Amino acid sequence: MRRSINLICLVALAVAGALCAAVLYAGDKPEAKAAAAAAKPAVPGKLEIIKKLTGDWVEVGDDGRPTGKVVSTYRVTAGGSAVEETLFAGTEHEMITVYYMDGEDLALTHFCVEGNQPRMKAEKQTDRSRLVFKCAGGTNIKSENDEHMHQATIVWKDDDHIHSEWDDVKDGKKVMTASFNLARK
Repeated sequence: MRRSINLICLVALAVAGALCAAVLYAGDKPEAKAAAAAAKPAVPGKLEIIKKLTGDWVEVGDDGRPTGKVVSTYRVTAGGSAVEETLFAGTEHEMITVYYMDGEDLALTHFCVEGNQPRMKAEKQTDRSRLVFKCAGGTNIKSENDEHMHQATIVWKDDDHIHSEWDDVKDGKKVMTASFNLARK
């Protein structure tokens, strides 16, 4: 076991050394810089749009002005591999949603006040200003008939304004939609 760990460490050091050497060798040569960039591990671009939400978001009233009430806080966690959203922090309705990559798919797990944890995957994106997540199972959901959040939508109005909707479903029918117009605090 110890020998395996040592081997893994040695390989990691060799890769890091090779990347450093490529960057140093690149100097001002554009083709060498491109090769060094290609050698770096790819960062999933689909999660980047969620990472841009980092910070506190407040509800916006009918007049378009922020009410000052923080509804949602986004923070990057797990070494940049996930984004945690806290909804209604400090209230009896506090919930957590974690956004992450599942292979090539942008996914989320919503830790709901209903006591279940629906997992959703983003639909294939055609509109860069809109993400629609659809339920792909979950825990503490015995069947599709159990009440659960079944769909979530985020629409970017601009960098500082979003619209978020969460559809709650029971027995295959929409029970309600929680809808929020949010502005960056």
